[in-house]
Amino acid sequence: MSSLVRHVTIDCSDAYALGSFWARVLEAKLSDDDNPGDPEALLETPGAGLLFIQVPEKKSVKNRIHLDLQPQDRTRDEEVERVVALGASVVDDRRRPDGTGWVVMADPEGNEFCVERGRAERAEQGEQAE
Repeated sequence: MSSLVRHVTIDCSDAYALGSFWARVLEAKLSDDDNPGDPEALLETPGAGLLFIQVPEKKSVKNRIHLDLQPQDRTRDEEVERVVALGASVVDDRRRPDGTGWVVMADPEGNEFCVERGRAERAEQGEQAE
């Protein structure tokens, strides 16, 4: 049997705060065992969970791995507005006039992630929605 990805681990300065941000973005819940000040926080999501680990170093360079979000019940643009309201920022807007493209964003600790077109938007243009 092959291996499965159990967690994607994200180093950060405040595991609970960053985990809470991502819990709001993904409309998921942190583990009941996680509390403010804990050195780690676990967010269970379908597929692999996100594990936030407190480290002493600050983020200093571009992520080598990042998350790509695909909204399931809203458009890409609606999702960008929603996550900005939750505390994210736009780093690079790569939306194209024809409606394709994505938006590079950063979470409150500066970790980059992308928001792609939503499932329905992809289906309208005959693209794979997954």
